[in-house]
Amino acid sequence: MIKLKAVHHVAIICSDYQRSKNFYCQILGLPIIAETYREHRDSYKLDLAVNQHCQIELFSFPNPPKRPSKPEAQGLRHLAFVVESVADSKVELEKKGILVEEIRTDELTGKQFTFFQDPDGLPLELYQA
Repeated sequence: MIKLKAVHHVAIICSDYQRSKNFYCQILGLPIIAETYREHRDSYKLDLAVNQHCQIELFSFPNPPKRPSKPEAQGLRHLAFVVESVADSKVELEKKGILVEEIRTDELTGKQFTFFQDPDGLPLELYQA
């Protein structure tokens, strides 16, 4: 039996590399681990630290296909980040011009959460610690 220890990274393909790099680095404040341009693929790969254990790999490719539909499509539904305060984080994102849904309460855990989107419409969630 494989013994999974943690999630190492989540890979995201973006449509506009500079716009998405700005969003994840400047808006969400994720620090850059490494940035690589792969000339043979005309592609960037940006490794971002979420914490000491998890990363986001942001990729650019020429003409990537669009996401077929919103979170209910088969496959990745959304990416969730744990925050100390959903309300404070919502305010910070809104100050930076990001549209954030109303805060809801998880009926199973009693914890607060909300959703917003990255520049390509990828659904992102803030979830109470």
